[in-house]
Amino acid sequence: MGDQHVTRNQDGTWNVLGAGNKRVTSKHETQAKAIDAAKNIAKNQKSEVVIHGVDGKIRAKDSYGKDPHPPKG
Repeated sequence: MGDQHVTRNQDGTWNVLGAGNKRVTSKHETQAKAIDAAKNIAKNQKSEVVIHGVDGKIRAKDSYGKDPHPPKG
């Protein structure tokens, strides 16, 4: 399954979009709500959430599956 991307729309709303998908999975009024929705999907699919800032650049990632680079310790 693909990673879940949280991206901003021109109208100020936020989308959750699966990697490789052309259709939006869900649309939200705030980035926080979109992140929550993306996390739920990623947990079910054991994938990653990729959060994009207002400028479109990736600002954070959270992994909910098999992390290829787990923390050492």
